Amino acid sequence: MNASAPMNATEQYFNELAGVLDASLGAGERYTASLCAETTDFVRMNRGKVRQPGHVTQQHITVQLVRGARHASHTLALTGAHAHDAAALRDALGGLRSVIPELADDPHLMLPTSVASSRSTRGGPLPPAAALVDAILDAAAGQDLVGILAAGPVQRAFANSEGQRNWHEAVTFNLQWSLYYKADKAVKSAYAGFTWDDATFAARMDDARERLALISRPAKSLAPGRYRAYLAPSAMEEIAGLLAWGGFSGRALATQQSALARMQAGTRLDPRIVLSEDTAHGVAPGFQGEGFDRPGRVALVDEGALVGSLVSPRTAREFNLAANGANGAEMPESLSMRGGDLAARDALAALDTGLAIGNLWYLNYSDRPNCRMTGMTRFATFWVENGKVVAPVDVLRFDDTIYRMLGDNLESLTQETELLLDPNTYGARMLTSATLPGALVKEMAFTL
Repeated sequence: MNASAPMNATEQYFNELAGVLDASLGAGERYTASLCAETTDFVRMNRGKVRQPGHVTQQHITVQLVRGARHASHTLALTGAHAHDAAALRDALGGLRSVIPELADDPHLMLPTSVASSRSTRGGPLPPAAALVDAILDAAAGQDLVGILAAGPVQRAFANSEGQRNWHEAVTFNLQWSLYYKADKAVKSAYAGFTWDDATFAARMDDARERLALISRPAKSLAPGRYRAYLAPSAMEEIAGLLAWGGFSGRALATQQSALARMQAGTRLDPRIVLSEDTAHGVAPGFQGEGFDRPGRVALVDEGALVGSLVSPRTAREFNLAANGANGAEMPESLSMRGGDLAARDALAALDTGLAIGNLWYLNYSDRPNCRMTGMTRFATFWVENGKVVAPVDVLRFDDTIYRMLGDNLESLTQETELLLDPNTYGARMLTSATLPGALVKEMAFTL
C-alpha cells in the first residue's frame, strides 16, 4: 500500500467535482459522493488465439443528497469534460432536491460523525496487455486454450460535505483460462494478483498441461458414498463464497437468518479454522460506500469459534451494534483463511486414496440452518490411489455440512494460501478477493 503516491488525473478530477458539489449545496443539505472507475484491457481468447481484444475506460459517480433524516441518490456516468459533468451534477442535485420532500424520514440512516480521509494505491505497474497476451499464447502453444484476461487500474473514491476525501486504486490482473481436451473435458486454471511473474505463470501453465494429459485417460465412475478428498484453493473459494452469502452478516446473525447461526449457540469448526476480513492485504478499499473507514482486519472465526461479524452502518443503527466498515450487503470483500501445516506439494501423498477436487460449482444450501451445502464437481476432478492420479472422475454431486468438512472431518490445511480475485465484471470489475489454503478432508458425502 502506498499512501504517498502522487495524485493522478482521475483522483484530481473527482476532487474537482466534489468541489462543485460543495458549492452547490443549500442550507441544511449534506451530500456523499462515491466514484467507481477503471481503465481495463479485456482480451478474450479461444482455440489459442485472440478473439476479442477490448479496452474499457469508465467513471461513474453516485451522489446522495441528505436533508435531516431524508435522503435520495443519483448515479451518472462521467465524460471527463468538466463543464458537462459539473452541469450534470448540478442537475442531479436539483432533481434530488425536488424528490426529498416527498420521502419519509429514514430511521436507520447513519453517516460518519468525524472526518477520516485516506489515500492508498496497490500494485502495478503491469506489463502492456499485448506482452501479457503474447506470453499466454506462447505458453499455450498447441493447446485449445479458452480464457479471458482483465488487467489495469480500478479506482474507488469517496467525498462528503464535511470535507472527507478517500481514494483507493488497485492495479491488478486476472487471467482465467481452460485447456480443453474434448466435449466437457477440460482443466481450469487462474492466475491473478498485483505483480505479473513469468516464472509463476509458466509453472501454472505447466501444471494445467499435466492435468490435461491426465483427463485423456478413461474416466472413473464412482457410486454415491463418502470419500476422502483434497479441495484445492479454487474449490475452497466456492465454499467460502457460499458462506459469504449472509453467513457473516451482522443483520443475518441478529435475525437468526445466517447459515452460521448454530455457531452463535456454541457449535465450532475445527480449531485450526481462522477466518477474517483482511482488508489490509486484499484489493478492496479501506472505506465503504457511506464513508466509514474499515479496520485492517476484522476477526470472524478464531480457533473454530465464531467471534465476529460484518456490520454495516444501517444494521448498526437498527440493532444497536458497532459498525465495522461492512458494505450494505455485509459480505466479505477480502476474506482470508489462515493456512495450516501441509505443504501443497505433499497434498496428493497425504490424500493417499480419494478425490482430488480442483473446482466446484452450482453451490447452494440444501439445509441453510445447518449450513448443509450441495454442489457439483467441475472440470478436472481425479481419483487418486497411493498418492498418484489414476483417472479423471465423472461429475459428482456433494451434499455435506460445513461442520463436517471444516469441522470433524478436517485433516489438514495447506501451508500455502492463494490470493483469488473475483473475476466478475457485471457493469465494472470487482474489488473483491479471497485468500485461501487447500483442505484435506477425511470424508465428504457424495449423493450422485
